[in-house]
Amino acid sequence: MNHSELSHRGFSTRCVHAGTYLDPVTGGACTPIFSSTAHRFPHPTGRNIYPRYFNTPNQQVVARKVAALEGAEEGLVFASGMAAITTLLAAHLRSGDHAVFQADLYGGTWELVTRQLPRWGISFSLARTEAEIQNACRPETRLIYVESPSNPLLRCLDLAAVAAFARSRGIPTAIDNTFATPFNQNPIALGFDLVVHSATKYLNGHSDVNAGVVVGARTAIERLRQVATLHGGMLDAEVCARLERGLKTLALRMERHNENALRLARFLQTHPAVAQVHYPGLPEHPDHAVARRQMRGFGGMLSFELRRPEAVDRLLDRLHLILPALSLGGVESLICVPARTSHRRLSPEERHQLGITDTLVRLSVGIEDAEDLMADLDQALAPG
Repeated sequence: MNHSELSHRGFSTRCVHAGTYLDPVTGGACTPIFSSTAHRFPHPTGRNIYPRYFNTPNQQVVARKVAALEGAEEGLVFASGMAAITTLLAAHLRSGDHAVFQADLYGGTWELVTRQLPRWGISFSLARTEAEIQNACRPETRLIYVESPSNPLLRCLDLAAVAAFARSRGIPTAIDNTFATPFNQNPIALGFDLVVHSATKYLNGHSDVNAGVVVGARTAIERLRQVATLHGGMLDAEVCARLERGLKTLALRMERHNENALRLARFLQTHPAVAQVHYPGLPEHPDHAVARRQMRGFGGMLSFELRRPEAVDRLLDRLHLILPALSLGGVESLICVPARTSHRRLSPEERHQLGITDTLVRLSVGIEDAEDLMADLDQALAPG
């Protein structure tokens, strides 16, 4: 079944079938792993196939599947989310250009922007709201890049409003859609040009793959491919195969992630040890209205503030089911303190500006039984 036929099918159907390479030799239901790094030249297809050119069968299967889920024309799969983001920026920005970034960014992206772009002669502005994004744009602005929901405070921008403004000014737009996943949010349908994912997280979903993906219009992806080929951040065949397998169950997993996270957010909201919960599915969240308008579900990520600093280490030490660990988006529940992990390289002043306190805890809610997760949190948050 080709791409155009699948575009009219349901999300779960696309998860399973989009992009799949059906081996004509064996008739197998799964895409074979093509491990060759040397391919015949000239090739019968007329293409020069090589892993660094992002055009091997396993790479294309994953890229096409994610593109189908996001409603995009094409995509590229990378060795990490940061490789995808770095390539995207390199393809759109050059010395003398200006870009606008959402201030609430993943720590790695924030460091790339604030530390590296000035070295490349690229200026930038950080903005928190749609109005600030508009006001920050200049004649030399060549990219608007956002992350919604953001990491780790789950702030949500009005994506349609941002995209409409950018189109009126001829500025390309890109969004990190990792937290939402294409199951919950499709930014291209809201007007965005490019969507990036850390596929290490929900797209794979099993904490055993490191990868990134960018999808968008065919012309935009070709622009990225030219830069990506030179940077060499491609993904090998075996990891592509694991990522393809994970993508097939994305819909099923996200249903449970959404359900569990909302239940845990409500539970933590009433817990005496918790001062505040950050989850867009809660009516009290400042961006709840816009999240309801542009998302089908609110995702598996939440964060919360503890009332006492000493409770942080006690919580991490007492947990039995929830694992204190880096990363997120797996079937198992993971917890971390952003000030010590994803945003540790920022100075205390920089973290303060972003609203990331030492008592902020980020929880990646897995697919376990919600009652067990609530019991684990309850006993770990108990005083004494």
